[in-house]
Amino acid sequence: MDRHGLTLALPKGRLLEPALALLSALGMSGLDGASRRLLVADAAHDLRFIFLKPADIPTYVEYGAADLGIVGKDILAEQEPDVYEPVDLGFGRCRLVVAEPRDLWERDDPAKWSWVRVATKYPTLTERYFSERGIQVEMIRLDGSIELAPLVGLAERIVDLVQSGDTLRANGLVEVAQIMSSTARLIVNRASLKTAHARVNTLIDAVRQAVSSPRPGMGAAVSRPAP
Repeated sequence: MDRHGLTLALPKGRLLEPALALLSALGMSGLDGASRRLLVADAAHDLRFIFLKPADIPTYVEYGAADLGIVGKDILAEQEPDVYEPVDLGFGRCRLVVAEPRDLWERDDPAKWSWVRVATKYPTLTERYFSERGIQVEMIRLDGSIELAPLVGLAERIVDLVQSGDTLRANGLVEVAQIMSSTARLIVNRASLKTAHARVNTLIDAVRQAVSSPRPGMGAAVSRPAP
């Protein structure tokens, strides 16, 4: 594997468009979010880009397969990887919430919870949230369509990531509590920060500058919540 240049891991899905807008503002071109290519080189900037599922990015960065990555704070909080997190990119704003069906919400009192069954793909954050409140939690681990669980009787409540809340409302669910808020972050492999100090810090500084002072035409793309 050619490791002369830096490798940046980019997240497929909702964070990709604003991530590409940010990179475009830094003068990096030739990146196509619709492409099926998983690895793209930018010889002019001595960079490689790899496209990954968001949940895999912390692992690639922690173990050095990528020097840097862009990923949501929710995933970092859930996985707790040993990486450096120098920049809050500000886009992809969302929140991790507890939700339940409206008919349950109308007669429910969270202050009286002693045991709950929850469907989620965030078991660590879910366990921590309920344990801190002295509530026993039975977790059902799912990877997608979390909102379906209460509709078919798999679990009365869910813990999931939401932006506008439209998906919750469309499925008859009501937000009961917020566990955390999340935005996209730039993360860095700790070894790369030492072995490629100048190049890594130059890129970090450029990203930080672009986020704090977006050029015309970039701000809306970077700040806009993903659909």
